[in-house]
Amino acid sequence: MKLDIYQADAFTSKVFGGNPAALVPLKEWLPDETLLNIAIENNLSETAYTVKQDDKYHLRWFTPGGEVQLCGHATLATAFIMFEELGHDDDTITFTTLSGDLFVHKTDTGLMMDFPVWERKKVETPEEVILAFGREPIAYFEGHDDMAVFDDPTFIRRLKPNLEALKALSARGVLATAQGDEHYDFISRAFFPKLGINEDPVTGSAHCILTPYWADRLGKNKLVAHQASARGGNILCELKGNRVEITGQAAMYMKGKIYV
Repeated sequence: MKLDIYQADAFTSKVFGGNPAALVPLKEWLPDETLLNIAIENNLSETAYTVKQDDKYHLRWFTPGGEVQLCGHATLATAFIMFEELGHDDDTITFTTLSGDLFVHKTDTGLMMDFPVWERKKVETPEEVILAFGREPIAYFEGHDDMAVFDDPTFIRRLKPNLEALKALSARGVLATAQGDEHYDFISRAFFPKLGINEDPVTGSAHCILTPYWADRLGKNKLVAHQASARGGNILCELKGNRVEITGQAAMYMKGKIYV
């Protein structure tokens, strides 16, 4: 059996930046074991799969470690590929996912994703986090992903965490964030060693928790964010009630065939 595969870089306007993700469009679902094996073989932080259902698309995301509930950059890459390569002729795509219906719209500034807000709960900082980052954050939150807030963007940029310490946490991953410099409202980095992803280059879904926190703290709902990984990426975020609008660009990298 031959399957089409596409790969695009999300949250960047040119290849070799942002966060790469693959899309394998399907006519019907294959066994989960096959979906996972393809993701392992691709060795990307995310491989997305779609199956058309009436006027919507069922969308699933797999890391090399398994299926995840929500992935922003792979949603952005999937929508970009559908618009640019697969002939989707409407300005909006509706995806049915484990996180409910998600919407991606074409705008003048890029592709805008409409995602749910993730709740957060302030807790004491686990010892593993202090060990991993070499410094206690000024605040720590549990949520879909944990979030460690620091007071120095330079510290975030230079951070080299102890990944083994992060693996010991119950959380699937930890976001490290600080208020930004003159160009950005806030910056962040995202670490998911338990999922086989030591550092995710640009994590759209992370901004479902980062955006409401920084909107509250900075007193503004429209924010410019930067994920300060080696590849780096810029994200426009807007808090709208219990939803977050996340806007970014993407660049096509590759298309080909998978033989399974």
